[in-house]
Amino acid sequence: MAIVPVTAVGVTDPSAVTSITSLYDQMSAGLGSADVGSIENVSVPGVNSLTAGQAAATRSDSFGSMLGQGLQKVENLDTTAQTKAINAATGDLDDVHDYVIAAVQAQTAVELTTTLRNKALESFQQIIGMQL
Repeated sequence: MAIVPVTAVGVTDPSAVTSITSLYDQMSAGLGSADVGSIENVSVPGVNSLTAGQAAATRSDSFGSMLGQGLQKVENLDTTAQTKAINAATGDLDDVHDYVIAAVQAQTAVELTTTLRNKALESFQQIIGMQL
């Protein structure tokens, strides 16, 4: 049984240990005591250098597109359920179970979306109500 020494918490890639070590060396050797909290001059291999504004814009675009895709999926589920309901009413649907499954999926998706919206609004209202 081989015992692997723990080199860094949360590091699963052994090659990343050298990156952490070199990062520490850069910080301790290259930065003065006044700049210990600053990481602007430290380069990490494999990480693109982005400004804080660029990183925030990327996260914002990513979150916005993810949110839009999620809402589009909910709308598609609702449209599918409505189409299957019409097909079931006109007799064009072979298996009524398909409609029931689509209706339950759409209902669950709408309930989840509504719950997430309500929780987000509650969180926003709590943040707005915080004392500074």
